[in-house]
Amino acid sequence: MRSVVLLQFARAMASLALFALAIALPGCGPGVPRIPPLGNDAVVLAFGDSLTYGTGASASSSYPAALERLIGRKVMSAGVPGEVSAQGLARLPVVLDQVRPQLLILCHGGNDLLRSLDTGALAGNLRAMVRVARDRGVPVVLVAVPKPGLFPSAHPVYTELADELDLPIERDALAEILTDNELKSDPIHPNARGYARLAERVAELLKKAQAY
Repeated sequence: MRSVVLLQFARAMASLALFALAIALPGCGPGVPRIPPLGNDAVVLAFGDSLTYGTGASASSSYPAALERLIGRKVMSAGVPGEVSAQGLARLPVVLDQVRPQLLILCHGGNDLLRSLDTGALAGNLRAMVRVARDRGVPVVLVAVPKPGLFPSAHPVYTELADELDLPIERDALAEILTDNELKSDPIHPNARGYARLAERVAELLKKAQAY
């Protein structure tokens, strides 16, 4: 009996070890929805507000430009400083039809939060943006925007939406960047180093989602 119990225990431990290894391996983390692999000629659309535009750095140092260099695919930047999510929702269909991307990276809503607009409306606008993209066969990756404050942290509306719609999400990068004075140009925008860090984190997420 003792030998049987020991054998069962050993098998259980081996299973746990394999599970831990799977989590550690790139692209194998649980909970990251897969994205169809991007072809070498694929176009990725980075859509958002000033964080996508690259306010606080040069155009070549924006996160879409840095991401393009990291993943080896064209990344089109469609960021409009000062835009709120309702305006983004109205603009997105036109941009999608013009660019015809194979992937949408959505980083929007910061101005809603800064202006204390209704977060229910923000969630609805983000949800509608995802639907607009998916109706065109375009998968979506979400980048969470932090709550404004002395110690920024990811706003729960983003994680809740990612769980609801089964979206890959980069949850913490912007919050971490905006708590590091060496990575930001002002309280709400990264600098060139900060945008490079954001691009690295988004590239890591795309790899885990098996997009490239």
